[in-house]
Amino acid sequence: MADVEALYSDGITARKGAFGVDWADRLREDVDAAFEEALSRPGGAVGRGPHRYYVEIHPEQIRGFVELVDHPWVRSVCAAVLGPDYRIVEIGFDVPLEGAVNQPWHRDFPMPEETRAERRLTSLAFNVTTVDTTEDMGPFEIAPGTQWDDGPEFEHGMFPPKAHYGRYAERAVRTYPQRGDISARTALTIHRGTINRSRLSRPVLVLGVDGPEADSGERHDLAVTRGFWERLPERVRRHLDCPVVDELVPVTQKHTIEGLVMGDA
Repeated sequence: MADVEALYSDGITARKGAFGVDWADRLREDVDAAFEEALSRPGGAVGRGPHRYYVEIHPEQIRGFVELVDHPWVRSVCAAVLGPDYRIVEIGFDVPLEGAVNQPWHRDFPMPEETRAERRLTSLAFNVTTVDTTEDMGPFEIAPGTQWDDGPEFEHGMFPPKAHYGRYAERAVRTYPQRGDISARTALTIHRGTINRSRLSRPVLVLGVDGPEADSGERHDLAVTRGFWERLPERVRRHLDCPVVDELVPVTQKHTIEGLVMGDA
């Protein structure tokens, strides 16, 4: 499968036009509403650098959640990389606002032992843009092939020393997804958000998926109500790893290390 080969070689792959523009526009409406709510309470959003935020939400805050996780490409990539028992453990979004600056090069979590010892990926992150990305909006930048980089000098296991930055800059590729596009990556591949010189925000939805041996779910607070759970297709329910509750509690963000290191917790 070409997508699996790309994830193991470059660390990222994508499907253009996976969704319609109308679907992406509804996603933007839902993300905007969730962002406004998150900013209104303590712990609702965490800084990922100046003028840049991350917000974790619950599945039913996104009207297109089922269409996203049940998309044939998403299901096939998850199964091919992580196996048939993959688990959906995170849904959230990053919002680089006007004035967001270059993030330090980083990965999203320390390298698991399975990856270090066996060169095997145990989780995936899917990204869905809510805008047509342009150069001035602070596009995502990734250094292909760096998912295997490792060493004790990585701060918190996630932030390589500045002495490595030249290598990442040489490899760097910027992505310009359009509404309806979706990408899949290993969040171990070294990457960063870049300067947003526009007057527009660039919200991007994040879907986190684990293989059976991964433990990312311990860092997230995904939940669904009983009514929502009962309406889900069975093949979605079997992959959704979260409590079923009577009432949702807004998520208090846990991504504090990233915020501190990136200068805006």
